[in-house]
Amino acid sequence: MTSLTHFDAHGQAHMVDVAAKAHTHRIAVASGRIAMLPGTLALIDSGTAKKGDVLGIARIAGIQAAKKTSDLVPLCHPLALTRVALDFASIAEPAAVVCTATVETVGPTGVEMEALCAVQVALLTIYDMCKAVDRGMAITDVRVLEKHGGKSGSFTHP
Repeated sequence: MTSLTHFDAHGQAHMVDVAAKAHTHRIAVASGRIAMLPGTLALIDSGTAKKGDVLGIARIAGIQAAKKTSDLVPLCHPLALTRVALDFASIAEPAAVVCTATVETVGPTGVEMEALCAVQVALLTIYDMCKAVDRGMAITDVRVLEKHGGKSGSFTHP
């Protein structure tokens, strides 16, 4: 394991200098799930939730979150994202929605944080839109599945 990059020699937090890093095509894929009651999943899948198209709104929220990651996570660099895509899958047993976000850029630093932020906010949006019928929903298993590009190369979650 390498040392933490967001601290200087004196232990002070700082934004990493990426000026000398090569601009490469970088991709990150993250996922997470929100567990819920079967009836809540049925509402989402049928499109009859009181607040509207839950997954459509969650997709837009996730895209916005990826674009705003540097506003939320203090030491993240603002990035020019070239692609943000969110996909949702309904799981019947146990009832859940799985969100997968793919984020891309061409630049000097990776997009793992943007992919994680997209997933988290998309799942939070599902919670917000469905909490009137199911306050027991639980967001779990948020993780980076893979990342490609840059000096450190590729990573795939085992």
